[in-house]
Amino acid sequence: MKKIILVSATEFEIEPTLLFLRQKAHVLKDIFIFKNLQISYCITKVGMVNTSFELGKLNGKHFDIAINIGVCGSYGSYSIGQVLNVTQDQFSELGAESNTKFITIDELGFGKQKNDINYLYNHPIIDKLPIVRGITINTVHGNTNSINKIIKQYHPDIETMEGAAFINAANEFKWSALQLRAVSNQVEVRNIKNWDLPLAIKNLNLFLITLIKKIIEEEE
Repeated sequence: MKKIILVSATEFEIEPTLLFLRQKAHVLKDIFIFKNLQISYCITKVGMVNTSFELGKLNGKHFDIAINIGVCGSYGSYSIGQVLNVTQDQFSELGAESNTKFITIDELGFGKQKNDINYLYNHPIIDKLPIVRGITINTVHGNTNSINKIIKQYHPDIETMEGAAFINAANEFKWSALQLRAVSNQVEVRNIKNWDLPLAIKNLNLFLITLIKKIIEEEE
């Protein structure tokens, strides 16, 4: 039986999908059971530390597909509500300062900053999504100077607070993985009036539900 786990920082971001699954599946202790498919979910809470901790609890458990779902900020190239496939992410703040220079954790020789998904999950409908590069941050950017600095340093497409932690865990566990993000805002001087969380969550879950339906059909 194929096993899928959905990973999200908040239940709010995947509530429409959970509602769909509760209506369509046999539910046993928060596991959604179809004929040849089981779908679990993990709500990590916000941030890379919480994500790493919660996913670490799953050590030793097997999942055929792990899907990280959530919203993100766009560095200008992608519009609000657009759903994206994040295949590369990095811990942008992990390193050391040397006066005005930033030294990455790689350059220090103490770890790996950039994370590509080693076992990328592929499906024909996913091919329709733009493939993007993300950065994972502790502080959401909302200052012109810091935004310009991070663009110059990494040229990211989007930013999240969990993505690289998810990819790191998925790679360690050798899970086939996918990170789906929908743009809720542009990365700019903070102005939540310009944000559209409902649209991002709606589009994100519409895509996720379509993907899950396809997988269910294929496993019957």
